[in-house]
Amino acid sequence: MNSTADGLPHLSKIACYGIASLFGNSATKEKSLHAGIAMRKRSVFANCQASATLTKPNKYTVQAGEEKHIVPSPAFLQYLNHHCNPNIFFDTEKMELISLHNIAIGDELTIFYPSTEWRMSNTFQCFCESPACIRHIRGAAYLSKEILEKYRFTNFIREKLRTANLQPAIKKSSFKKVV
Repeated sequence: MNSTADGLPHLSKIACYGIASLFGNSATKEKSLHAGIAMRKRSVFANCQASATLTKPNKYTVQAGEEKHIVPSPAFLQYLNHHCNPNIFFDTEKMELISLHNIAIGDELTIFYPSTEWRMSNTFQCFCESPACIRHIRGAAYLSKEILEKYRFTNFIREKLRTANLQPAIKKSSFKKVV
């Protein structure tokens, strides 16, 4: 699923934040956030806040409303990379990061960017190598109903999908708070 920091020679630890560590990749020059603690599926991995709220998105913001783009705090959350088989969900109403799978220490922490973004300001080609990879990451507005049914979305994105008549079947899940 997601890569682990253990045993990868091109990754080196840059900083440790207790629940997560920041790694740099000497081959790609990219940074990634990896679990510093093990988590069970459906657990709250971390609580966060908005250090700033902007009316326009950028590559460090998370969409929480039509013209509400938050800069998450703690700042190391900006290093949550995209993956088409993510292990973290960002609940922008409760301001919680929730584990979607069991997470082992060292696993890269990833989110599905369209789960929080309607139309992304910085689109890109995905190379996550997941069998479920959707390739071009542009936001939830561009996903088919078939793809939408595979993911969990924020309340804002679910409402946008509902008004666009693209609402997937949504299952409510209970999450236990661990942190």
